[in-house]
Amino acid sequence: MREGRFRAAAGIMSSGIVMLLLPWLAVRFVNADGQMAVCFILFFAVNPIYMIGTGIFAGQDIKGLWHLPVVSSVLFLLGVWIFFDMGETAFIIYAVGYLVLGILSMAASGIIRKRRSI
Repeated sequence: MREGRFRAAAGIMSSGIVMLLLPWLAVRFVNADGQMAVCFILFFAVNPIYMIGTGIFAGQDIKGLWHLPVVSSVLFLLGVWIFFDMGETAFIIYAVGYLVLGILSMAASGIIRKRRSI
């Protein structure tokens, strides 16, 4: 029980770092010319890879960690709305896409884990 809470807290903290801190760093420390390149890297490389990793991590204990892909997607949406443009609907599409990546990788990880244990 205690290990599950620790794993959930670690997942939520890492989601906060990736989905909130990285956009803030991009806005705060990158000049205006480089922000577009950093956003492309975040939106098309870092965040999808992170969501797949979160799904794989959550797939190890789906009953206890099913919420991690959802929390990560919500934190992404909050982060980009706070630091880039509040209410931009394109970010909702990204959040849904990241959620789908997380859920699919969680399901695949859970299936693989179940098959290995049989």
